[in-house]
Amino acid sequence: MRVYEPGVPPLAFAQMLNSSVIDSEAAARFRTVMAREGTDETALLARDQQAPVRWFREVYPDLDSAQATQLGFAFAEHSQLTSFGPLSVPLVSAGSVAEVVELLAFLPLISTALHPHVHPNGSGLTIGLTAHTRDPDLDRLVIAYGGSTVLRLLDLLAGTLPSVTLYLEWPAPASAAGWEQSRGGRVVFDAPTSYVQAPQDALEEVCRFADPVAYRVAIADLRTALERHHGTISFAERVRVLLEEDPGEAHSARVADKLSVSTSTLKRRLAEEGTTFRDVRESWLREQAIARLLDPTATISQVAADLAYSDLSNFSHAFKRWIGQSPSQFRHTKGRVRRRGMPNV
Repeated sequence: MRVYEPGVPPLAFAQMLNSSVIDSEAAARFRTVMAREGTDETALLARDQQAPVRWFREVYPDLDSAQATQLGFAFAEHSQLTSFGPLSVPLVSAGSVAEVVELLAFLPLISTALHPHVHPNGSGLTIGLTAHTRDPDLDRLVIAYGGSTVLRLLDLLAGTLPSVTLYLEWPAPASAAGWEQSRGGRVVFDAPTSYVQAPQDALEEVCRFADPVAYRVAIADLRTALERHHGTISFAERVRVLLEEDPGEAHSARVADKLSVSTSTLKRRLAEEGTTFRDVRESWLREQAIARLLDPTATISQVAADLAYSDLSNFSHAFKRWIGQSPSQFRHTKGRVRRRGMPNV
């Protein structure tokens, strides 16, 4: 298998492969792909090796947005509290919804396909959801799976939370209505971006199986594991980490110096991963700008300054290039989507 390719948790994948979500023909095709690459479910679990998302494109060559969304929802419905490897114990022992959300920082340990970016604000927090498969339909599968899994886990751990809502930035498939209804209207399509919105009252909800000692021990172990993992992550992800630490370090020469490599080596390594410094930087800035603009307490000028834009006009032009709307238009659209998608409680 390839190095640094987007993957999903091995146990969750194995459980999905043996569930009713996958018909026998599709399961056989998955196993054919795995055999060709010298692996199977047992080997993935033994090596704690993520299952590449590209396998879904091989098994479902005609996969489109609607089918990807439906598969993502269906996979999430079969997620168990035991599905997430080293995150399973802290999930079960978390004391509150806020502690569950904190575990998203450790998601790279079990999946490199989905990048959540958590942004607290005055009314709660926003969890932006970005996939990195370089295939729009696979991105939607990953985001639908990840976002709806968050809702399912919170339901299992803290009971149904009607104020926590999943927003998806594409049109609803025709068959999605039943799933939306099963989640109490907490899935909203045609949003300006994909994210989970959790208000402050939901974050304070107490989880059913709280075990503070087990949680603290598990978190310490996860931090150690993540430090080891950072030595093996892709160069693109290392660049993202440095940008998160200091948005002002938005020049390839500075980033290369921080990574102790030459600029040409950084360029070559990113090219090997199918990307460029500019692409990584633009993707990161877009994610951060969207997430910050979802916070109604932050002014557009503050968002621009947070992202190291010295001129508001430059930020506005960049944002319009990314999503086709100005920051103020985006906020207006976001407000209309939220009002249309508010759950009935």
